[in-house]
Amino acid sequence: MQACLNGRRSPAESAAVPMSPEDLARSAADAVAAGATSLHVHPRTPCGHESLSPRVLAPALEAIRAHVSVPVGVTAGAWAEPDPAARLARVRAWSVLPDFASVNWHEPGAEAVAEQLLAMGVGIEAGVRSGTGGAARFTRSPLAPRVLRVLAEVSDPDPGTAEASARALLAALGPAHGRPVLLHGEGGGAWPVLRLAGRLGLATRAGLEDTLHLPDGRRALSNARLVAEGLAAYGSRRPGRPVRRT
Repeated sequence: MQACLNGRRSPAESAAVPMSPEDLARSAADAVAAGATSLHVHPRTPCGHESLSPRVLAPALEAIRAHVSVPVGVTAGAWAEPDPAARLARVRAWSVLPDFASVNWHEPGAEAVAEQLLAMGVGIEAGVRSGTGGAARFTRSPLAPRVLRVLAEVSDPDPGTAEASARALLAALGPAHGRPVLLHGEGGGAWPVLRLAGRLGLATRAGLEDTLHLPDGRRALSNARLVAEGLAAYGSRRPGRPVRRT
């Protein structure tokens, strides 16, 4: 169970969304205590903007690692740095490295960023989002066999159709070059997709990035509560612990 602590959300959506390194560290510690075995975070500048700058990444990673010992991953999404060349330069300048980084395969420059991260010893979560063509691009990629895992992201927020959308995405991925798959949804689709991951024995995640609500519809007051509810919904089967970067 991975905890996705903040994503692209802001405190305007929920006061529980952690932004500063200190808030991320506290939320991370609580999520791990609730059962999370890895973390996914979007580091922010002091004014709240997402950034891939090493001056933003390093304090967030150091603060989190002072509180927990599970693998910590960050986004390498194009929304944080739209220009592919600039994004690659940002990643190349990282001094404090995450254990893994999520690279969205449908974004321009994704493979160049992934190749750079692999050269730096950072694991890759290959983000394959439904409705983007990312699955087809990933299955053709020469880097596919080298990724840490596939982050299969179901964009369908309808709880009535999200499971079918998830199954379609998994079918498009096929054997995914033998790499582990972490399956998750978002919004109203988050809980149906999480339960499907449990039935299929796939890794999954829970946290405020994916949903602001508990399975019963109440607002979630913390990432820890979402992780605890996620483990309960997942069932008795647990995915294996993610492999740390060596």
